Amino acid sequence: MATAPRFVVADSAKDPDADIWFAEPAGFTAIPLESLVAPPGSPAADELRMAFAPFLEAAPDGLARQQFVAQVAAGQQMLGALCEVGTVHCSIGLHRDDVSATGSGHGQPLISLLTLSWRDTAVAPRAVTAARAVTSAEGQTQTQTQTQTQTQNPTHIDYLELPCGPASISETVRTASAGSGLPQSPLLQIHAHLPHPDCKRLVVLTLSTTAVLRREQYRAVLEQIAQTVCFDYPLEQGTTEAR
Repeated sequence: MATAPRFVVADSAKDPDADIWFAEPAGFTAIPLESLVAPPGSPAADELRMAFAPFLEAAPDGLARQQFVAQVAAGQQMLGALCEVGTVHCSIGLHRDDVSATGSGHGQPLISLLTLSWRDTAVAPRAVTAARAVTSAEGQTQTQTQTQTQTQNPTHIDYLELPCGPASISETVRTASAGSGLPQSPLLQIHAHLPHPDCKRLVVLTLSTTAVLRREQYRAVLEQIAQTVCFDYPLEQGTTEAR
């Protein structure tokens, strides 16, 4: 007999003053944004330095330590750029590819990035905002300029009625422009646009991966996450685990 899935409730979900609640499937690991982009000299920055100390001490030589520090700094820079455009949550997904043309699968690891961002919008009914989110050419142009990528027009657009309200889902495939210094592999991005009940902003859930051939599977994952979004406090006081 199949058993119901179980969800571990993070401490952050128990804040009744939060703006949004959602659940992630297995395989996603949240990135501690507040710690990684903390300003120098802050308590969070000091804690991060202490956490990295064992890795630096285990490095075989000074060059390896410098490379580690450089990679961490590059990661912090990218996360900082995400935060500047409204990203408040970021998770790395690691899954095994069990799908192939023959149905046997090859078991290769698949990497993805899940982000949750807030966007201010003009005051309008939520259904209108959801539609505008996937039809705004201006928004596509702005994204292309900021990331130095060539972007295809949004495709596979769907309008859904989720438990939290109306939403729209679209897909884009981006390829880094020549000379940008970014990898040239196509990047699939699937977006879920969920207007907030205040009709002044919306949440954008974005799932990004270079596994373009797994479009259907990743779209299903993002839709599953969007189904769990709630704008009202969904937990009873003292809840630690829910089915």
